[in-house]
Amino acid sequence: MPPSPRILIADNDAVITHLLSTMLQKKGYTIAGIVGTGGDALEKCATLAPDLVILDAGIAGPMDGVDAAYYLFGLFHVPVVLVAGKTDEARLDRLKLAYPAGVLFKPFTAAEVTTVMDIALFAHADRAATLPALPLGDSRKMMDNPSEAVIVLDRKGRIILLNTFAAWFVDIPAPEARMRYWRDVMMFVNDGTSEELPDPVADVIRRQSATIYDSGTAVVTRTSKRRKVLATIRPLRDGRDRFLAVLVSLREDVKKVYM
Repeated sequence: MPPSPRILIADNDAVITHLLSTMLQKKGYTIAGIVGTGGDALEKCATLAPDLVILDAGIAGPMDGVDAAYYLFGLFHVPVVLVAGKTDEARLDRLKLAYPAGVLFKPFTAAEVTTVMDIALFAHADRAATLPALPLGDSRKMMDNPSEAVIVLDRKGRIILLNTFAAWFVDIPAPEARMRYWRDVMMFVNDGTSEELPDPVADVIRRQSATIYDSGTAVVTRTSKRRKVLATIRPLRDGRDRFLAVLVSLREDVKKVYM
């Protein structure tokens, strides 16, 4: 017997999350987790690898549900069902930009929830073989990587995801870092002169090609901690080869001296 689909719920309304959890569990689904922001949904999706995310399109926080859904599918290829109100015309017009696997309109019934979920899961399974490689590879390994700081930025250079090592590396808790412009968190400097280097992220977005710092570079955090780094900043592309996000990869530049 196949395992029951694992569902991540992202909504900051406790009544809605309880209602959805109850409806889904009665139909045999497993609740992988419940989060209250779009940023938390990205982090939990990276660490839990659910089969589907059900997400409030109007979720509170600096990243709304439509943007979160766009990155959830683009980065992790996880189908997203959006929950929306029928009267929110401006947001409804944007829903298509997130490529949702389905939309639920409030108020909803248990039959509507399970029907939309079943169709979304079936359609995703049918096309899974045609999807390209994941932009971040195995997201759980990426999140747990103990030697590489991984930071994902949106098209405006704001931090949308960082792994555990990155939060330590740039000396800021992940929730505080999310949706902040990257230069508010760290900067690249010449390790010899301490002069700030030109913005590599803007250059990567403009040229759509990678920038590599292989020596003589340091990262300075907002708390003035400084580390020599080997850095790669490159664009990430979605399944249709369109620009999706920017990946910043940092490793400490520790050179061993042998006597």
